[in-house]
Amino acid sequence: MNATEMTTHTLEVPGATLTYDIRDGEGSEEPILFLVGSPMAAAGFETLASHFPDRTIVTYDPRGSERSTKPDLTAPSTPEEHAEDLHRIIELVGGPVDMFASSGGATNALALVAKYPGDVRTLVAHEPPISTVLPDRENALAASRAVYETYMRSGFGAGMAHFIAVASHQGEFSEDFAKQPVPDPAQFGLPTEDDGSRTDPLMSQNMISGSRYEPDLDAVGQAATRVVVAAGEESEGIIPYRAAVIIAQRLGTELVTFPGGHGGFFGGEYGQMGEPDAFAKKLRQVLEGS
Repeated sequence: MNATEMTTHTLEVPGATLTYDIRDGEGSEEPILFLVGSPMAAAGFETLASHFPDRTIVTYDPRGSERSTKPDLTAPSTPEEHAEDLHRIIELVGGPVDMFASSGGATNALALVAKYPGDVRTLVAHEPPISTVLPDRENALAASRAVYETYMRSGFGAGMAHFIAVASHQGEFSEDFAKQPVPDPAQFGLPTEDDGSRTDPLMSQNMISGSRYEPDLDAVGQAATRVVVAAGEESEGIIPYRAAVIIAQRLGTELVTFPGGHGGFFGGEYGQMGEPDAFAKKLRQVLEGS
């Protein structure tokens, strides 16, 4: 098998069927590099994975997202559940692994390290959007709840427009932020009609459970895992950046900045373009300890 050949596997776990991919880095002596998002699936890491042909790469679709199924796509998927899923895959592929985890994937990875500290050698936790660590946590949580309520009331277009308004907000949330009018979906090129579905993995499964997660940073700090908390240079002021700053402080580590923004590793995936070459170079440096 050469370095670019990929195999796809499925794993039955309680409440879900997971799909994961292995790209075999032929002759690699380094630990497996596991690239994790949530609810973003493996397809979001195509470009980043291509920069590491010398490493065996594992990617996966979180439960309820793309190829990974679960019986009720409207039910929440919690960081604890995702952490158990990651643990089961690592047991199969062989750990400890190195892990780059972004956004909700970083939240889930922190939950993994807290419970299974032997699973990960180095974790790069990139922009975990954990509102509970923020000084304005109650207002931030109310904003997330408002997004969910908009989605349940009016469907995907309205929910995503509201999500964009919250996700792009700079600085602390005011007490009345959650009560502000929902932006017009059309201004973002989103559908204005409600198709009746409520199975979007971000809105229905992860919006509330992810933002409300209370990370056990004491357990993370005591783990043997080397934890690097990271944020994008262009993300300053938004929830994931602000959370990353505070989590790094609480762990007693320096925040590491990466090129680009929240999706700095994208190379056209999902129609988004970051700075993938510079991002991959930075990730390699961090994984090597420099």
